Amino acid sequence: MSNAAKLALMVTVFLLAYLVPVDSSRVQGAAIESLLMLQDYARKHVLFCLVPAFFIAGAISVFVGRGSVMKYLGRGGNKMTAYAVAAVAGCVLAVCSCTVLPLFAGIYKRGAGLGPAIAFLYSGPAINVLAIIWTARLLGIELGLARVVGAVVFSVVIGLLMAMIFQGEEQRRETEEEGDSFEALTGEHQRPLYQTALFMVVMVLILIFAAWAKPQAESGLWWAIYKIHWFIVGPLVVVLLVMVTVWFKKDEVRQWVGATWDFALLILPLLFVGVLAAGFLLGMPGSGNGIIRPEWIGRLVGGNSLGANFFASLVGSLMYFATLTEVPILQGLVGGGMGQGPALALLLAGPALSLPSMLVIRSVIGMRRTVVFIALVVVMATITGMIYGSMLG
Repeated sequence: MSNAAKLALMVTVFLLAYLVPVDSSRVQGAAIESLLMLQDYARKHVLFCLVPAFFIAGAISVFVGRGSVMKYLGRGGNKMTAYAVAAVAGCVLAVCSCTVLPLFAGIYKRGAGLGPAIAFLYSGPAINVLAIIWTARLLGIELGLARVVGAVVFSVVIGLLMAMIFQGEEQRRETEEEGDSFEALTGEHQRPLYQTALFMVVMVLILIFAAWAKPQAESGLWWAIYKIHWFIVGPLVVVLLVMVTVWFKKDEVRQWVGATWDFALLILPLLFVGVLAAGFLLGMPGSGNGIIRPEWIGRLVGGNSLGANFFASLVGSLMYFATLTEVPILQGLVGGGMGQGPALALLLAGPALSLPSMLVIRSVIGMRRTVVFIALVVVMATITGMIYGSMLG
C-alpha cells in the first residue's frame, strides 16, 4: 500500500470515528446487523463454499498447465469455444458471487483471456439453474425466462466488450507470458491427463454438493438431493484423499496447499471487509435494519422509468445475495410495488456482483478493469430492465 493510500485510509477512519453518531439507535442496529451478516457468511459460506473453491483455484494454478488454459480460454483460442466453456462452467458450478472469485482468479492468473475469464466470473453466480427455476415458480415464468436469457447473453457480451476495451493491455500481457519457460506453459507436474481431470472433477463435485442450498419447498428433486448431499460429499472426500495419497508427491501437495493459502490471503480479508460494509449499509437480506432503509428503495423502484431501473441495478450490484436469497427478497419488493423491469434489472446485476466481490475483483484485474466491468453490468441491466418492462406494458 502506498503512502498516499495509507494517509487516505487513516483520514477516512478518523472522519468515521469523529462524525458517525454511534449513540444513534439506527447506527448501533446497523453495526450489529453487519456483525450478524459476517457471522451468517462465515457459517454458511466459508467452510463449504469458499474453502473448496480455494483448493480448486490452488489446483488450477499448480497442476493445470497454462498451455491448456490458454488453448481453450486464451486470446489465441477459438472464441466460440472459449465463451461457451466459460458460460457452461458457470452454469454447472452455480455458485454465489463470492465463491466464484477464487476460481476466477485461478483461471485468469493461469493464462485465461480477460473476456472468457469475465464471462466465467459473471455466469457462475448469474446462471444458477436452481435459482432460475425458483424465480419462475415464485415470480412467474416470464421473469424466469427473461433472467436465464439475459444472464447467458450478458456473460458473453460483457466478456467480449471487456476483451475489446482492454485489447491493448491483453496483448501486452500475452507478450509477457510468451517468455515463460516450457514448464510454465505445460505445467510443472507431468502426469496422465485422466488423473488431473478426475482430480479436478471430484473437487468440483465436492464444491457443488457441499454448497447445495436448502430449497424453500420441502419436496421435489432439489429437496431430495439436499437431504442426502452430505452422504454424497463424504465419499467424494475419501476418493479425493486417496487420489492425493496415491498420485501426488509430497512436494506437489505442499505447492498445492501453498497456492491455496495464497488465494485465501488474497481474497478472504477483502471479502470480510466487504460483507461488514454491506451489512452495515443494507442489513441482513430481508431484515431492513441497515443504514439504508428498505422503504427508500421501495419508493425508487416502482414503475419502469430509467431512474427506477438504474437504481435497481445499482443497489443490486452492491447487495450481497447468498444463493437463492435474491428470489424471496425480490418477491417482497415486487409485492411492495416494484416494477417488472427493475425486478429483472436487479436479478441481472445482483447475483453477479456485490460490494465484497468488487473489492476482490479489483485486487485481481485492477481498478480500471473492475470499474468498467461494474459499469457494463449496471448499464446493461438497466437497459434490459427497461426493454423488458416496456414489453410487458
